[in-house]
Amino acid sequence: MQFVSESVKNLPPYLFAELEKKKRALQEQGVDVIDLGIGAPDLPTPSFIVEELASAARAPLNHRYSSYQGCKEFREAVALFYQRHYGVSLDPDTEVLTLIGSKEGIAHLLQAVVNPGETVITPNPGYPVYRSAIHLVGAKAADLPLDADDNYAPAFSKVSKSVKDAAKAMLLNYPANPTAATVELNTFMKAIAFAKENELLLINDMAYDLITFGDYTAPSILQVPGAKEWAIEFGSLSKSFNMTGWRIGFAVGNKKAVRSLATLKSNVDSSQFLPVQLAAAKALRSDLSATREHAEIFRTRMEKMHAGLHKLGIRANKPKGTIFLWIRVPAAYTSSAFAEKLLEEAGIIITPGTAFGSAGEGYARIALTVSSERLDEVLERLMQLDLKGGNKT
Repeated sequence: MQFVSESVKNLPPYLFAELEKKKRALQEQGVDVIDLGIGAPDLPTPSFIVEELASAARAPLNHRYSSYQGCKEFREAVALFYQRHYGVSLDPDTEVLTLIGSKEGIAHLLQAVVNPGETVITPNPGYPVYRSAIHLVGAKAADLPLDADDNYAPAFSKVSKSVKDAAKAMLLNYPANPTAATVELNTFMKAIAFAKENELLLINDMAYDLITFGDYTAPSILQVPGAKEWAIEFGSLSKSFNMTGWRIGFAVGNKKAVRSLATLKSNVDSSQFLPVQLAAAKALRSDLSATREHAEIFRTRMEKMHAGLHKLGIRANKPKGTIFLWIRVPAAYTSSAFAEKLLEEAGIIITPGTAFGSAGEGYARIALTVSSERLDEVLERLMQLDLKGGNKT
């Protein structure tokens, strides 16, 4: 007897888990693997956050269950962050919900608001968890085309009438994974207008909101007047504060969607460990200087890799944020063939663009999550390869 549901049986293996297996296998063979595949920041969590965690963990009262919606201190810190950073007012009791990471929250939201057979519009290329979550709900995924010639802005006009009529929700992600694309507030104004016209819930994933370069500041979709009627936004401390393993994030915006998500979560989890929430609250109440320092490190790495790849004939847009470069693979290769070549011949892991959807063919994602010295090593290894040959099979 097989102890597996049809939805799980038909779920493809999670790509990054597969990459991790390949990495371990090569390391066991003595290969010095440089992993630019998984987007996990290598920088340390700021010390003031760690100290707050340690202090909070010493208090016995903090070892009890959290309230199901998350502790008030964290929800109030999220509201304060939105007021200070975006000029958006949030009610901590009805418009903010604590998450065990935004990945969990997005998957649970779809369970909370979408019925089997309904349609969810999702970016192509886009974060693969979106399609997995849609599949697990028993819903249908429809492509939101992105305009590669316009920095991967959503091409709302290319969504067919049949898809719009069937859609219950739509996912956006800016600053974007995998493309590193960024947008201005005007794009979100168009998105809200699209949601209103088609009466669907707009879900914006803002995992990289504070990793931006130069004068660019990523907008919140909730800055659009009337956005709370149609939108819910997901935030995470994983990338902004280098807290990936802490698993702490939040959902904000539309009260009905927040309440539906809270109802589901109260039946399947008991929120995050209180000391983690309290440390995260301290992070959000800070002056954000630590995030700016880390963003500058990622910008320096991006500049190095962008220039080095350009010399090798590998093209990429220069992003205004995130921890990624979205590169054009050499013309002689498919995305998968190029990734395999780098892994087998240079011990370098990158993610083929097709992992993010059909529109990712011809591209690959590089995560800037190793030191500058290791990036120099990456470029040295690439210089030793023949990148003009290829394999289109």
